Amino acid sequence: MKLLIQHGRVIDPANQMDAILDVYIADGKIAGIGNAPAGFKADSTINATGLVVAPGLVDLSVRLREPGFEYKATLNSELQAAAAGGVTSLACPPDTEPTLDEPGLVEMLKYRAKKLNLAHVYPLGALTRQLEGKSLTEMCELTEAGCVGFTQADYPIVDTQVLWRAFEYAATFGYTLFLRAEDPYLAHGGVAHDGEVASRLGLKGIPAAAESLALATRLRIAKETGTRLHIARLSTAEGVELVRQAKQQGLAVTADVSAQHLHLTEMDIGYFNTMMHLRPPLRTQRDQFALCEGLKDGTIDAICSDHSPVDDDAKLVPFAEAEAGASAVELLLPLALKWASQQKLSLTDAIASITLKPASIMGVPAGTLSVNACADIVIFDADEYWKVEASHLKSQGKNTPFLNLELAGKVHYTLVEGIITYQQHSSN
Repeated sequence: MKLLIQHGRVIDPANQMDAILDVYIADGKIAGIGNAPAGFKADSTINATGLVVAPGLVDLSVRLREPGFEYKATLNSELQAAAAGGVTSLACPPDTEPTLDEPGLVEMLKYRAKKLNLAHVYPLGALTRQLEGKSLTEMCELTEAGCVGFTQADYPIVDTQVLWRAFEYAATFGYTLFLRAEDPYLAHGGVAHDGEVASRLGLKGIPAAAESLALATRLRIAKETGTRLHIARLSTAEGVELVRQAKQQGLAVTADVSAQHLHLTEMDIGYFNTMMHLRPPLRTQRDQFALCEGLKDGTIDAICSDHSPVDDDAKLVPFAEAEAGASAVELLLPLALKWASQQKLSLTDAIASITLKPASIMGVPAGTLSVNACADIVIFDADEYWKVEASHLKSQGKNTPFLNLELAGKVHYTLVEGIITYQQHSSN
């Protein structure tokens, strides 16, 4: 199967490319850009005039909810959502039922995802058995089964000695730890940022110090052990500054921020809007500004969707009882474009934060349009506005803070290994 993508604006941050060029695809790989390979004869052509042709998006956190939570979402529904959002590679956390702490479970998930052929799924293995924070998993076996790193998802490791041993083990074998920084005691029972809004609404707060205290511990252990550490979903100004200092000291640390936290603050909770119940919680305007600046100056490396679909009933309850999370994999592109536009940055900068940089963090062959690379591609209109409506979202979870808003950035085609997995008109 040979495919020609004609007249598109090809943006590839990995190769510092931004030009109107044709893209030639053969046998699932990029066969050429600009000039046709010898003897190339296209079986099919996509006219990308006026559209951007970029590497398929790479998302650092997409909860697929399988196995165990199919009432919230299924592998098929969420990979369809990923395709509709232009996401071709994604990391999924291990907080399923059963937990992804056994090689067989990881292999089964990868096998089922491969059969659907909608996106490359890269599982993150559980760092401790059952995510209980007590005994380490067999990281070597999980890596052989296909895990690209290890995490506790939103579960804490309270015992610092266990945490230290986990760092040492990961450092010995060169594994990356994907950890969210939150002190479980300071955060216990909290549902919003510990500030004026939470006080006014009578909600139990989570102080910014819950992040900075836990983050300081993780960074110190990383410094002592030489472990490669990725800080997932920063949410505070103090957290950004701690990561900035760690990078200046030469630590092997990277960080991401959720797309929601770039655009929303605690004020958006309004009158107990459960769609704004996220974890970590939405913080202050000062924190939001620091996150945007940190991403702009490279302290924060990437944007993720932190896609967490939940069933409708879990949001139709009082705010404090609602399940935290947002469906966001279909909004990663427009929210990244919106951030770049607000910061007066280029399309290339926006695309790098959701392709090249997350691929580098995961250590996977994605996020580039280099010749001979896998033909994972998104074709989109950067200026086309669309309304975020529950009925149009492919995700089984319709829980997004951006419902009924209009966002710029509409995916027209998504390709995985040269095969079209999403086409705009098929959803309209």
